Amino acid sequence: MNKLLSAFAFAILFSLGASAQTPAAEEAAQGGPEMKFETLEVDYGTIQQNSEPYRVFKFTNTGDEPLQITNAKGSCGCTVPEWPKEPVFPGEDAEIRVRYDTKRIGKFVKRVTLTANTAAETYRLTIKGEVLAPKAEPDGVPAATPSILNGKS
Repeated sequence: MNKLLSAFAFAILFSLGASAQTPAAEEAAQGGPEMKFETLEVDYGTIQQNSEPYRVFKFTNTGDEPLQITNAKGSCGCTVPEWPKEPVFPGEDAEIRVRYDTKRIGKFVKRVTLTANTAAETYRLTIKGEVLAPKAEPDGVPAATPSILNGKS
């Protein structure tokens, strides 16, 4: 009987503890800043070497508190992000500009990791594309040589 009573008391205490945590978890999920991106991936496509290096990721703070991006880091030195240092208020739009070093020839897939004060805390943006080598310049036209056809002899 004692064991049954103890088990019953434990079950009641456990259910009270679980229900006390649920509203806090729901409140955290419903409140705070949130980032909604138009896209998480930008394709440069096939571009020529030394083409325009910048691409933009647009986003909106769809939450109910100011959004603060605390860091943005490229996956290598050839990928450099620029982000708003000031808070993005609820309903406001902002953008992350990413510069890829288009001097590098070949296909690429690079990532930018953002750290923010949102529930997700981190976001991964992707850029990809292919940089083509410059076309080989044809050798110059040979100098005119004297011939009967061009009136020189």
